[in-house]
Amino acid sequence: MSTQAAFSNFKVLTFDVVGTLIDFETGVLNAVRKISGKTPAELGDEQIFEPYKRGRDKHYERSSEVMFHVYRHLATELGLPADDASCEMFQLSVLRWGPFSDSVEALKRLRTKFRLVAMTNADRVALSAYAHALGNPFDDTVCADDTGVAKPNPEFFAYNKGRQSAFGYKQSDILHVAQSQYHDIGIARKLGYKVCWIERRQGIAGFGGTPAVETLTKPDFHFPTLKALADAAIGPA
Repeated sequence: MSTQAAFSNFKVLTFDVVGTLIDFETGVLNAVRKISGKTPAELGDEQIFEPYKRGRDKHYERSSEVMFHVYRHLATELGLPADDASCEMFQLSVLRWGPFSDSVEALKRLRTKFRLVAMTNADRVALSAYAHALGNPFDDTVCADDTGVAKPNPEFFAYNKGRQSAFGYKQSDILHVAQSQYHDIGIARKLGYKVCWIERRQGIAGFGGTPAVETLTKPDFHFPTLKALADAAIGPA
């Protein structure tokens, strides 16, 4: 079977957005260092990511609103400026997180063959900003405002499954594409979806800004970039 033939049974690609298409790790690191005036040598990546994740766990509601409080938690832990102006600066920076360098072009190619659906824990405000930055590639979008829950809650996937069925698509038509083993790959595989892991941190130690998992779930497809997925499913640009 050719590489492209392996994708021929799928009609819908559902995407995690933040971390898979949008480079939130770079966004978080740049914002914290800009606000604090610290260099990477003074404030390492993991030093930032660990309190960031703890702050997000503590404030898990709508991302465009609670990032003010997530930053305050992070800054307090690290002894950085935690005044309202600094918190607001971080909160606004979240809406400006940019795409990975390959995301826009790869999505444009993938859209020629597949229905593209965003499935994100971001809220509608943040998703609107990210979709615009990505060139508005989605045929449909599902976010935390719609579902009332966040991945890895199975109800998120159930909501989207019902929504796509209304357009005539079955679960077997869907390939779920994501970076996060914790939020997406593990639970989607458990629920019976075919999954494609975009390992954005390939070759980099640790889990970065994404929660760790004890055991990695083996995906059906595995690529280091979205470009590599598009090359395999569509053919080289």
